[in-house]
Amino acid sequence: MTDTDTPLQPKKKGLTRRQKRTLSRGVQYAVFAAAVIAFAATADWGRLQNQFAQADIAEQMFPDVITLALKNTVLYTLSGFVVGLVLGMVIALMRLSSVGPYRWLAGVYIEIFRGLPALLIFIFVGVAVPLAFPGTEIPGGTYGKVALALGLVSAAYMAETIRAGIQAVPKGQMEAARSLGFSPAKAMISIIIPQAFRIILPPLTNELVLLFKDSSLVLFLGVTLEERELSKFGRDLASTTANSTPILVAGLCYLLVTIPLSFVVRRMETKAQEAIR
Repeated sequence: MTDTDTPLQPKKKGLTRRQKRTLSRGVQYAVFAAAVIAFAATADWGRLQNQFAQADIAEQMFPDVITLALKNTVLYTLSGFVVGLVLGMVIALMRLSSVGPYRWLAGVYIEIFRGLPALLIFIFVGVAVPLAFPGTEIPGGTYGKVALALGLVSAAYMAETIRAGIQAVPKGQMEAARSLGFSPAKAMISIIIPQAFRIILPPLTNELVLLFKDSSLVLFLGVTLEERELSKFGRDLASTTANSTPILVAGLCYLLVTIPLSFVVRRMETKAQEAIR
Protein backbone atom coordinates (compact mmCIF):
# COMPACT_ATOMS: atom_id res chain seq x y z
CA MET A 1 0.00 0.00 0.00
CA THR A 2 1.53 3.27 -1.14
CA ASP A 3 1.30 6.67 0.47
CA THR A 4 -1.02 7.83 -2.28
CA ASP A 5 -3.52 5.08 -1.61
CA THR A 6 -6.42 5.98 0.63
CA PRO A 7 -8.18 3.46 2.84
CA LEU A 8 -11.56 2.29 1.65
CA GLN A 9 -14.40 4.11 3.39
CA PRO A 10 -17.10 1.84 4.89
CA LYS A 11 -20.37 2.02 3.00
CA LYS A 12 -23.24 3.71 4.81
CA LYS A 13 -26.12 1.37 5.25
CA GLY A 14 -29.59 2.84 4.65
CA LEU A 15 -32.91 1.49 5.83
CA THR A 16 -33.99 -1.82 4.41
CA ARG A 17 -37.25 -2.14 2.54
CA ARG A 18 -38.90 -3.81 5.55
CA GLN A 19 -37.71 -1.05 7.86
CA LYS A 20 -39.09 1.59 5.48
CA ARG A 21 -42.48 -0.15 5.45
CA THR A 22 -42.46 -0.37 9.23
CA LEU A 23 -41.56 3.31 9.55
CA SER A 24 -44.24 4.33 7.05
CA ARG A 25 -46.85 2.25 8.87
CA GLY A 26 -45.83 3.79 12.19
CA VAL A 27 -46.17 7.31 10.79
CA GLN A 28 -49.64 6.51 9.45
CA TYR A 29 -50.75 5.10 12.81
CA ALA A 30 -49.38 8.19 14.57
CA VAL A 31 -51.23 10.55 12.22
CA PHE A 32 -54.45 8.58 12.66
CA ALA A 33 -54.11 8.55 16.45
CA ALA A 34 -53.42 12.29 16.46
CA ALA A 35 -56.51 12.94 14.36
CA VAL A 36 -58.69 10.85 16.69
CA ILE A 37 -57.32 12.59 19.77
CA ALA A 38 -57.85 16.01 18.19
CA PHE A 39 -61.45 15.12 17.28
CA ALA A 40 -62.16 13.76 20.75
CA ALA A 41 -60.64 16.83 22.39
CA THR A 42 -62.47 19.43 20.31
CA ALA A 43 -65.93 17.81 19.98
CA ASP A 44 -68.70 19.02 22.26
CA TRP A 45 -69.78 15.64 23.64
CA GLY A 46 -72.41 17.17 25.90
CA ARG A 47 -74.35 18.69 23.01
CA LEU A 48 -73.98 15.49 20.97
CA GLN A 49 -75.39 13.45 23.83
CA ASN A 50 -78.31 15.81 24.31
CA GLN A 51 -79.18 15.66 20.63
CA PHE A 52 -78.46 12.03 19.74
CA ALA A 53 -78.33 9.93 22.91
CA GLN A 54 -81.40 10.55 25.06
CA ALA A 55 -82.13 7.23 26.75
CA ASP A 56 -85.74 8.09 27.60
CA ILE A 57 -86.53 8.90 23.96
CA ALA A 58 -84.81 5.72 22.77
CA GLU A 59 -86.89 3.66 25.21
CA GLN A 60 -90.08 5.07 23.70
CA MET A 61 -89.15 3.54 20.33
CA PHE A 62 -89.27 -0.03 21.61
CA PRO A 63 -90.65 -2.47 20.73
CA ASP A 64 -92.18 -0.76 17.66
CA VAL A 65 -88.82 0.01 16.10
CA ILE A 66 -88.20 -3.76 15.92
CA THR A 67 -91.66 -5.29 15.55
CA LEU A 68 -92.89 -2.69 13.05
CA ALA A 69 -90.14 -0.61 11.42
CA LEU A 70 -87.39 -3.23 11.18
CA LYS A 71 -89.89 -5.92 10.19
CA ASN A 72 -91.24 -3.78 7.35
CA THR A 73 -87.73 -2.92 6.20
CA VAL A 74 -86.81 -6.60 6.01
CA LEU A 75 -90.03 -7.46 4.16
CA TYR A 76 -89.52 -4.65 1.66
CA THR A 77 -85.94 -5.74 1.08
CA LEU A 78 -86.67 -9.43 0.62
CA SER A 79 -89.62 -8.82 -1.71
CA GLY A 80 -87.55 -6.42 -3.82
CA PHE A 81 -84.66 -8.90 -3.90
CA VAL A 82 -86.89 -11.73 -5.13
CA VAL A 83 -88.42 -9.58 -7.87
CA GLY A 84 -84.99 -8.29 -8.88
CA LEU A 85 -83.48 -11.78 -8.93
CA VAL A 86 -86.22 -13.23 -11.15
CA LEU A 87 -86.23 -10.23 -13.49
CA GLY A 88 -82.44 -10.11 -13.49
CA MET A 89 -82.23 -13.77 -14.49
CA VAL A 90 -84.57 -13.18 -17.44
CA ILE A 91 -82.61 -10.12 -18.56
CA ALA A 92 -79.28 -11.94 -18.21
CA LEU A 93 -80.51 -14.80 -20.42
CA MET A 94 -81.80 -12.25 -22.94
CA ARG A 95 -78.39 -10.58 -22.87
CA LEU A 96 -76.77 -13.91 -23.76
CA SER A 97 -79.40 -14.85 -26.32
CA SER A 98 -78.50 -15.40 -29.97
CA VAL A 99 -81.62 -13.39 -30.90
CA GLY A 100 -80.56 -9.82 -31.65
CA PRO A 101 -83.70 -7.97 -30.43
CA TYR A 102 -83.49 -9.77 -27.08
CA ARG A 103 -79.90 -8.65 -26.59
CA TRP A 104 -80.77 -5.10 -27.61
CA LEU A 105 -83.76 -4.85 -25.25
CA ALA A 106 -81.75 -6.29 -22.36
CA GLY A 107 -78.89 -3.87 -23.01
CA VAL A 108 -81.23 -0.87 -23.13
CA TYR A 109 -82.91 -1.92 -19.87
CA ILE A 110 -79.59 -2.36 -18.09
CA GLU A 111 -78.20 0.98 -19.23
CA ILE A 112 -81.36 2.89 -18.33
CA PHE A 113 -82.00 1.42 -14.89
CA ARG A 114 -78.34 1.45 -13.88
CA GLY A 115 -78.11 5.10 -14.88
CA LEU A 116 -81.26 6.38 -13.17
CA PRO A 117 -81.24 7.18 -9.42
CA ALA A 118 -83.33 4.80 -7.35
CA LEU A 119 -85.40 7.76 -6.13
CA LEU A 120 -86.68 8.41 -9.66
CA ILE A 121 -87.69 4.76 -10.00
CA PHE A 122 -89.75 4.98 -6.81
CA ILE A 123 -91.45 8.16 -8.04
CA PHE A 124 -92.10 6.49 -11.39
CA VAL A 125 -93.75 3.49 -9.73
CA GLY A 126 -95.76 5.64 -7.32
CA VAL A 127 -96.89 8.33 -9.77
CA ALA A 128 -96.33 7.40 -13.41
CA VAL A 129 -97.76 3.87 -13.28
CA PRO A 130 -101.16 4.93 -11.81
CA LEU A 131 -101.34 7.75 -14.38
CA ALA A 132 -100.49 5.45 -17.29
CA PHE A 133 -102.92 2.73 -16.22
CA PRO A 134 -105.93 4.41 -14.51
CA GLY A 135 -107.83 2.17 -12.17
CA THR A 136 -105.04 -0.40 -12.08
CA GLU A 137 -103.65 -1.32 -8.66
CA ILE A 138 -100.30 -3.00 -8.16
CA PRO A 139 -100.94 -6.21 -6.20
CA GLY A 140 -99.88 -6.04 -2.58
CA GLY A 141 -100.46 -2.32 -2.07
CA THR A 142 -97.41 -0.54 -0.71
CA TYR A 143 -95.49 -3.79 -0.34
CA GLY A 144 -96.11 -4.56 -4.00
CA LYS A 145 -95.01 -1.07 -5.09
CA VAL A 146 -91.83 -1.28 -3.05
CA ALA A 147 -91.08 -4.78 -4.38
CA LEU A 148 -91.55 -3.53 -7.94
CA ALA A 149 -89.45 -0.40 -7.46
CA LEU A 150 -86.60 -2.19 -5.70
CA GLY A 151 -86.84 -5.05 -8.18
CA LEU A 152 -86.54 -2.73 -11.18
CA VAL A 153 -83.50 -1.06 -9.65
CA SER A 154 -81.69 -4.23 -8.58
CA ALA A 155 -82.54 -6.29 -11.67
CA ALA A 156 -80.21 -4.22 -13.85
CA TYR A 157 -77.25 -4.92 -11.54
CA MET A 158 -78.19 -8.54 -10.89
CA ALA A 159 -78.54 -9.19 -14.62
CA GLU A 160 -74.94 -8.19 -15.25
CA THR A 161 -73.77 -10.21 -12.25
CA ILE A 162 -75.66 -13.30 -13.38
CA ARG A 163 -74.44 -12.89 -16.96
CA ALA A 164 -70.83 -12.70 -15.75
CA GLY A 165 -71.36 -15.79 -13.60
CA ILE A 166 -72.80 -17.79 -16.50
CA GLN A 167 -69.93 -16.79 -18.75
CA ALA A 168 -67.45 -17.75 -16.01
CA VAL A 169 -68.61 -21.39 -16.15
CA PRO A 170 -66.25 -23.31 -18.49
CA LYS A 171 -67.72 -23.86 -21.95
CA GLY A 172 -66.85 -27.51 -21.66
CA GLN A 173 -69.71 -27.91 -19.17
CA MET A 174 -72.27 -27.05 -21.82
CA GLU A 175 -70.55 -29.23 -24.40
CA ALA A 176 -70.49 -32.17 -21.98
CA ALA A 177 -74.18 -31.71 -21.16
CA ARG A 178 -75.07 -31.55 -24.86
CA SER A 179 -73.09 -34.74 -25.53
CA LEU A 180 -75.20 -36.46 -22.85
CA GLY A 181 -78.38 -35.56 -24.69
CA PHE A 182 -79.40 -32.41 -22.78
CA SER A 183 -81.18 -29.73 -24.72
CA PRO A 184 -79.60 -26.23 -24.54
CA ALA A 185 -82.37 -25.00 -22.22
CA LYS A 186 -82.16 -28.03 -19.91
CA ALA A 187 -78.37 -27.85 -19.83
CA MET A 188 -78.55 -24.17 -18.91
CA ILE A 189 -81.07 -24.77 -16.11
CA SER A 190 -79.60 -27.99 -14.72
CA ILE A 191 -75.87 -27.55 -15.23
CA ILE A 192 -74.77 -24.01 -16.01
CA ILE A 193 -76.97 -21.82 -13.81
CA PRO A 194 -76.36 -23.79 -10.54
CA GLN A 195 -72.60 -23.49 -11.08
CA ALA A 196 -72.94 -19.80 -11.93
CA PHE A 197 -74.84 -19.11 -8.71
CA ARG A 198 -72.06 -20.61 -6.63
CA ILE A 199 -69.75 -18.09 -8.26
CA ILE A 200 -72.01 -15.04 -7.94
CA LEU A 201 -73.42 -15.71 -4.48
CA PRO A 202 -71.14 -13.14 -2.74
CA PRO A 203 -72.02 -10.22 -5.06
CA LEU A 204 -75.71 -11.15 -4.88
CA THR A 205 -75.55 -11.03 -1.09
CA ASN A 206 -73.84 -7.66 -1.35
CA GLU A 207 -76.73 -6.49 -3.54
CA LEU A 208 -79.08 -7.55 -0.75
CA VAL A 209 -77.21 -5.22 1.63
CA LEU A 210 -77.59 -2.34 -0.82
CA LEU A 211 -81.30 -3.04 -1.23
CA PHE A 212 -81.74 -3.01 2.53
CA LYS A 213 -80.51 0.58 2.59
CA ASP A 214 -82.44 1.60 -0.55
CA SER A 215 -85.67 0.50 1.12
CA SER A 216 -85.58 3.85 2.95
CA LEU A 217 -86.93 5.43 -0.26
CA VAL A 218 -90.34 3.91 0.45
CA LEU A 219 -91.36 7.18 2.11
CA PHE A 220 -91.76 8.72 -1.36
CA LEU A 221 -94.59 6.27 -2.08
CA GLY A 222 -96.66 7.55 0.83
CA VAL A 223 -97.06 5.00 3.59
CA THR A 224 -99.41 4.57 6.52
CA LEU A 225 -98.23 4.38 10.12
CA GLU A 226 -98.28 0.59 9.97
CA GLU A 227 -96.22 0.52 6.75
CA ARG A 228 -93.32 2.70 7.91
CA GLU A 229 -89.78 1.38 7.61
CA LEU A 230 -86.80 2.34 9.76
CA SER A 231 -85.93 5.69 8.18
CA LYS A 232 -89.51 6.95 8.09
CA PHE A 233 -90.12 5.69 11.62
CA GLY A 234 -87.02 7.47 12.92
CA ARG A 235 -87.74 10.73 11.09
CA ASP A 236 -91.33 10.87 12.36
CA LEU A 237 -90.25 10.43 15.98
CA ALA A 238 -87.39 12.89 15.54
CA SER A 239 -89.90 15.51 14.37
CA THR A 240 -92.26 14.72 17.25
CA THR A 241 -89.59 14.86 19.96
CA ALA A 242 -87.45 17.61 18.37
CA ASN A 243 -84.48 15.33 18.99
CA SER A 244 -82.25 13.21 16.72
CA THR A 245 -82.03 10.19 19.01
CA PRO A 246 -84.64 8.23 16.97
CA ILE A 247 -82.52 8.68 13.85
CA LEU A 248 -79.48 7.28 15.64
CA VAL A 249 -81.47 4.29 16.92
CA ALA A 250 -82.81 3.65 13.42
CA GLY A 251 -79.26 3.74 12.07
CA LEU A 252 -78.15 1.21 14.67
CA CYS A 253 -81.00 -1.07 13.60
CA TYR A 254 -79.71 -0.91 10.03
CA LEU A 255 -76.29 -1.94 11.28
CA LEU A 256 -77.80 -4.91 13.12
CA VAL A 257 -78.61 -6.35 9.70
CA THR A 258 -75.96 -4.94 7.35
CA ILE A 259 -72.90 -5.81 9.47
CA PRO A 260 -73.72 -9.56 9.76
CA LEU A 261 -74.60 -9.65 6.04
CA SER A 262 -71.32 -7.95 5.16
CA PHE A 263 -69.48 -10.51 7.31
CA VAL A 264 -71.25 -13.32 5.44
CA VAL A 265 -70.21 -11.77 2.10
CA ARG A 266 -66.56 -11.63 3.17
CA ARG A 267 -66.66 -15.23 4.36
CA MET A 268 -68.17 -16.41 1.08
CA GLU A 269 -65.59 -14.48 -0.93
CA THR A 270 -62.80 -16.03 1.12
CA LYS A 271 -64.17 -19.54 0.58
CA ALA A 272 -64.58 -18.88 -3.13
CA GLN A 273 -60.93 -17.77 -3.40
CA GLU A 274 -59.78 -20.83 -1.45
CA ALA A 275 -61.78 -23.09 -3.77
CA ILE A 276 -60.09 -21.51 -6.81
CA ARG A 277 -56.65 -22.12 -5.31
